Amino acid sequence: MHICVLGQGYVGLPLAVRAAEVGHTVTGYEPDRARCAALAAGSSYVEDIGDDRLQAVLGSDAYYASSDPQDLKGFDVAVITVPTPLTDRAPDLSCVRDAGRVLAEWIEPGATVVLESTTHPGTTRDVLVPLLEEGSGLVAGRDFHVGFSPERIDPGNADWRLENTPKIVAGLTEGCLERVKEFYDTVTDVTVPASGLEEAELAKVFENTYRHVNIALVNELSRMAHTLGVDVWHTLELAATKPFGFTKFLPGPGVGGHCLPIDPVYLSHHVKARHGQTFRLIELAQDINESQPDYVVRRLQDALSRRFRRSVHGARVLALGAAYKPGTSDARQSPAVEVADRLRAMGADVTVVDPYLPVSDGGCRDIPFGAGTDTVGDFDAVVLLTPHGEFDLVRLAAEAAYVLDTRGVMAAAPHIERL
Repeated sequence: MHICVLGQGYVGLPLAVRAAEVGHTVTGYEPDRARCAALAAGSSYVEDIGDDRLQAVLGSDAYYASSDPQDLKGFDVAVITVPTPLTDRAPDLSCVRDAGRVLAEWIEPGATVVLESTTHPGTTRDVLVPLLEEGSGLVAGRDFHVGFSPERIDPGNADWRLENTPKIVAGLTEGCLERVKEFYDTVTDVTVPASGLEEAELAKVFENTYRHVNIALVNELSRMAHTLGVDVWHTLELAATKPFGFTKFLPGPGVGGHCLPIDPVYLSHHVKARHGQTFRLIELAQDINESQPDYVVRRLQDALSRRFRRSVHGARVLALGAAYKPGTSDARQSPAVEVADRLRAMGADVTVVDPYLPVSDGGCRDIPFGAGTDTVGDFDAVVLLTPHGEFDLVRLAAEAAYVLDTRGVMAAAPHIERL
């Protein structure tokens, strides 16, 4: 089939490459011309897709990156994988609308359009379908097929990839569901049919709401445990020995990435805007997780005052990690970045090191810690924010004057505190 994937980011590029590898002819539509040029040259900016995989599908003519809407012509299946960010703390569906308008012009009878972008229930039916019908002059469910299949990409996860992660599929009609499932059966090992579009949309935002709420719970638990003088990390290890009724979540500097800080807001905002009801647990979890970077800064501030009788202002701080999770360069909504920004706003001299990011973005690929000739001991304090495997934690423990470990990966010691 001729597959068009609109948006070539963390979600769209893996899908496009996988579809090309299994035998489809794929157009990767990317309006960003710089990104498009990189893809055409065989250079991947998405870590889950190595240059070798990209170059292989380019070399076989199975994949083509384009910023020209005319290359969407004649598609059998088009998948929309564009961002759905927050603007002024409210859902922003402008990219979905733009993609729908661009795509509508090229819909032919019998074609299938699938939305993968995370959003609130009702988006596919109430937002996307009218745009497609208006622009094409065709009727969804009769002349062409429409579906929703939520993305479940976890950047940097080598165990659960696109092809072996169960894929929820939904359709506007039974016929639409059949066509959507037919496509995804070719690129994933397991498809899970949903009874309706809204159920599939709600399942996606709930998956991340579940994680968001439980992370907020352990973040608040860590604060209370610190006040009580109890080791929260050992407490969680003990609780995790229960073989039923408990799932282990860990505290940290906050939540980041393309899902947790955003997806639950889509659900709570939609419920309030459409029905005037407040999803209280989501809003409380949002408050806790958004305040976690401030809590990390306060803990560091207290430690500097208590241990060295000095303020954050003028202190040299080494911040390890800028990505929101280890093993990736994804710094979207990263709490590590927020911590560094807050420390700088208080007058600290902050050096951020992340082996997955270029130096221009606060990263460092060659030097384990610090910049230039600096050593760990040259800093007043170290805050470990993202525990990349490249960080030498043994050296860190031996050389640092003080470490605040926000991820609980280092053994507690007189000069090492865990969050």
